[in-house]
Amino acid sequence: MAAVDAGTVRRMADTLFIERDFTSPTSTRFWGLLALAAVIAAAGVVGDSTATVIGAMIVAPLMTPILGSALALVLADRAQVVRCALLVLGGALAVVAVGMLLGWIAAPPDGFASNSQVSSRISPRLIDLLAALATGTVGAFALVRADISDTLPGVAIAISLVPPLAVTGLLITVGRYHDASESALLFATNVAAIVATGTLVFLVYGIRAAAEDSGRRVGQFHGRTLVAVAAVVLLIAVPLTTGTISVARDRALAANARPVAERWASAGKWQIASVEARNGVVVIGVLGLPPMPAPTALRAALDRHGMRDADLELHLVGGRTHWCPADTDTCAVRDTSVARPAGPGPRVAMTSAVPGN
Repeated sequence: MAAVDAGTVRRMADTLFIERDFTSPTSTRFWGLLALAAVIAAAGVVGDSTATVIGAMIVAPLMTPILGSALALVLADRAQVVRCALLVLGGALAVVAVGMLLGWIAAPPDGFASNSQVSSRISPRLIDLLAALATGTVGAFALVRADISDTLPGVAIAISLVPPLAVTGLLITVGRYHDASESALLFATNVAAIVATGTLVFLVYGIRAAAEDSGRRVGQFHGRTLVAVAAVVLLIAVPLTTGTISVARDRALAANARPVAERWASAGKWQIASVEARNGVVVIGVLGLPPMPAPTALRAALDRHGMRDADLELHLVGGRTHWCPADTDTCAVRDTSVARPAGPGPRVAMTSAVPGN
């Protein structure tokens, strides 16, 4: 392992510690790039454009204060720890605010229900924490080793910081608060992983000794710092474990519901367009022309196949909305469609929500 000298510590500190003065080069660079990255990320999510979102990842400077927090922890510089933490928090809130602004302007009628950029960031799992730990390690390693710093753009793409925050802001505007909290959890997962791995890498490379050689003031490092960092990671892992179990349960639920739905649809010569499960709710998309099969028949079929506790959300193209309350065998028609002129035109997608027992 290459030795870390005083020059390396100075370079790292100059790179990671943003000056207090808002007019300073490091501060204006951070806030300027962050604002642009937030707009790019939010626009990319609204447009469901993966390439645009990747561009926001490369531009975003949030990795700087996050790794700065790790360096400040290693150096036991309390003032820098607080400053870096406030920069991360302030930057995160700024991105969420930009996402909310674009959400108010350009939120689609379906509330981002069909947006792949949103759906990929609202179900964080343990595998996301594992990936974040590995990516954070690479980022800290590349920062210490100037000869491999060209890997940093890849690190920015691999770890998701600004896009989940943009998704959080967008989802808040459409009232999807639970999903907004899930995307915020993904951001928190990545932050915790970067700080944890950065702290360990900097300790292993002997940053403290090199900082003392450079004449930099170094505080006393306590073991409880590592304990606190590890505790945060473990705390983050708890909801991620729950999310992992929930995702596995939803996949099994969707797999069990598909053949039942296909048999139900075939009776009326309808076609199943999609079957998925979201947080224990079976969501089925159906295509066809009247007469449509009875939604209550599908509800009953799911009950017979052991899915009595799963709510059913049925999207019918070519039909009307049917509401079938729990513990009943009747359905009431709800006309929630938007009136359109007679004559040829696009069909209106209707939604049938059928609660479970």
